[in-house]
Amino acid sequence: MNTEISLQDYLKSLSSDSPTPGGGNVAAVCGSLAASLGVMVCNLTIGKKKYADVQDKIISLKNDLSAAQAAFIKLAGEDNAAFDKVMAAMKMPKDSDEQKAERGKAIEKATMEAIEVPLLVITLCENIMQWVIDVAKSGNKNSVSDAGVALSLLRAGAEGAYLNVIINCASLADHAVAEEIMKDADARLQNVRHHTGSAYKMVCDIILGHG
Repeated sequence: MNTEISLQDYLKSLSSDSPTPGGGNVAAVCGSLAASLGVMVCNLTIGKKKYADVQDKIISLKNDLSAAQAAFIKLAGEDNAAFDKVMAAMKMPKDSDEQKAERGKAIEKATMEAIEVPLLVITLCENIMQWVIDVAKSGNKNSVSDAGVALSLLRAGAEGAYLNVIINCASLADHAVAEEIMKDADARLQNVRHHTGSAYKMVCDIILGHG
């Protein structure tokens, strides 16, 4: 993803009749936004006397989330590239049996790449959710709602990426491989849903004074 363009240009591109950027790209951007909000809460906690006892922890979380922010943006760009490879493979000639075989191999390879990117997005959402939860628990309570939004974005990112995994798995010729990938994606998504859901409720309780 090109982070040099304006948000307005990104939205214009997203709204166009071009298939990229699409849902997979947006799913990765959701992850980056979640990580960014987590970093913001860290920044609003660092240096505050009230949170002196968690400074080292918060600084560490900030560094980890900053790295995740960049990783999600990289995946957003890779999602576009993976889709383009699938489209290029689909356009390969198929006049002879040999061409059809080569085209089939190319489509299968490109489809696997188009699966790997959103699966990495789900995995990264799963990997960083505890960091965001820790930020919600230990960070500046005046910004706990921002951590809650980050949790919502993580879930949205994982769910969006999951849709891209299943739509590409449906196109794989190797059904056994597709089934294994789906088992992994299912487990990861359910883990993200469970923990972000529980943490979202925790955030609500903190805001309402019940936590």
